Amino acid sequence: MMRVILIDDEPLARTIVKEYLKNWPELEIVQECNDGFEGVKAIAQFKPDLIFLDIQMPKINGFEMLELIEQAPSVIFTTAFDEFAIKAFEEHAVDYLLKPFTRERFDKAVQKWLDQEQKTLVNQTSKEQFANLQTAFPKNDRIVVKTGNKIKIIPLSDVLFLEADDDYVKIHTPEGSFLKNKTLTHFEKLLGESNFVRVHRSFIVKINEITRIDPYEKDSHLAILKTGEKIPVSKTGFPKLRQALGL
Repeated sequence: MMRVILIDDEPLARTIVKEYLKNWPELEIVQECNDGFEGVKAIAQFKPDLIFLDIQMPKINGFEMLELIEQAPSVIFTTAFDEFAIKAFEEHAVDYLLKPFTRERFDKAVQKWLDQEQKTLVNQTSKEQFANLQTAFPKNDRIVVKTGNKIKIIPLSDVLFLEADDDYVKIHTPEGSFLKNKTLTHFEKLLGESNFVRVHRSFIVKINEITRIDPYEKDSHLAILKTGEKIPVSKTGFPKLRQALGL
């Protein structure tokens, strides 16, 4: 018996999935969740083989929820996004159901998952696929991190700078720093043309936190923040910073 979790804030949508799953006796629903917070806890507790996941939900969206899971199960997205957004899903090995979906479309998605002979390989690459989907998703105004057993939502307005820290990124805020298991390149893509600039291979800085730029060593500078922090600016990062500041 394979374990399934439904994560969707719409009770009717969960009811439809439950009804369609009656045709698949080998799949057992072990939990239903109303939002991403419940989803994170349920996945840790039940370790499902498959989840049906909505994207737009209260508190945190589906992509943000997946970022908080160490080993993501196989996912079939259930979404009301239009066809333009759906193209992002089609480029990756993750199936989706566009609401409202038929029983036939549902069965096709489930059968596709069951037919995958290399489920282990799919699960190993899923976090990278979800990261790609997140960067294709409309830009967020927040970063979601897990601190112990708690989930913290950090508004971008609270972020001072981001710093590479081995396999993590350290997110610096007035409250302190928080670790996220991502790369600076991920955040560089995610932040896009917002109020941040990558000034060094290890640093992304919020532009309006910079008070001045001082010469440092040969071909390098220091960005001085309002907090007094000194952020190295590399030779390649300096032109980006000048452009961002309109210099």
